Amino acid sequence: MIWKTSRDSTLLPTKDGSLAVRVDGDPDKAPLLLCQRFRGTMDDWDPEFAARLSTARRVIRFDNLGIGESSGETPNTVRGMAEVVPLLLDALGIDAVDLLGWSLGGYVGQTVALTWPERVRHLVIAGSGPGGPDGPPPHPRVAEIAAKTAAAREDVQFLFFTETAAGTAAARRHFDRICLGERPPVAAESGRRQREAIASWWKGDGAARPHLGKLSMPVLVANGIADVMVPAEHSFAIAKKAPRAKLILYPDAGHAFLFQYAEDFCAEVLRFTASSETVDE
Repeated sequence: MIWKTSRDSTLLPTKDGSLAVRVDGDPDKAPLLLCQRFRGTMDDWDPEFAARLSTARRVIRFDNLGIGESSGETPNTVRGMAEVVPLLLDALGIDAVDLLGWSLGGYVGQTVALTWPERVRHLVIAGSGPGGPDGPPPHPRVAEIAAKTAAAREDVQFLFFTETAAGTAAARRHFDRICLGERPPVAAESGRRQREAIASWWKGDGAARPHLGKLSMPVLVANGIADVMVPAEHSFAIAKKAPRAKLILYPDAGHAFLFQYAEDFCAEVLRFTASSETVDE
C-alpha cells in the first residue's frame, strides 16, 4: 500500500522566526501535534504513521526553529525548543492539542506539558526519557553517530531498528516509504545546538524527572524493548512517576517502534487520545 501525506508546507511567522507546518486529515477533527526527533524534519515522519493518525485526527507536523524549512536559530535547550510550541499554537489559533513527542520531541513534549498544562489534553511520549543522570546510558555507538554531520542509512538502521530478521525487514519498509537521502541534511550548526540541548537534559538541566508527578493529563508512554538510543527503562521511569500514565513496550523493536508497529501503535494513540479524560477533570 502507498501511504500519502501532505507535501505542502505553510510558513507561519512568529517573533523568533517562521515555522514550517504541514497538516493532514480533517480540519474539523481534534488536533494532534507531532514533535520530532534529533535532526528530524517533517519529512522524517514515516508516511504510514502520519497517514494512519490522520484518518481520525487533524495531524500537525512542523519543523522547529532553524530545522528543515523553518527559519530562525535552533534553540540549544529543551526549554527553548518547548517555548516554540505555544507560539505555533497561537499562530494556528489553537488553544489546546493532544501532543505526541518522539525522542527529543518527547523531551519537548514533557516540558510543554509541565510548563503549559492547559495547552496539552493528552500527552504521548514515544522512545523518550525524563532526563537526569539516572538510568542506563545509550549504546556507545549512539554518540559516535550523533557527532556526524549526517547519518548514513546503516547508521540510522542501527539506531532505530533491531538487527533481527524482523527489525531488518521493518527498516527496509521504513526506508522505502521515506526515501532516505532525497533531501538535504539538517544544518551542522542546528544539529550541534540540538546535541547541546540533549546533553543538558540528561545532565539534569531542565529535566522532567523531578517533576513527573505534576503531569496532570493522561500520559501514554511507549518504546521498543531494545531501544539503543533511549533504553526502555527510561520509559518505565516516566510511567512509574506520572500519575495517569500507561506504558506499552513493543517486542523485537528499537527506537523506531512507532513505525515498525505503526498499525498497532497508531490505533493505541487514537484510542488513548479519544478518551474524554483531560487535564481539567
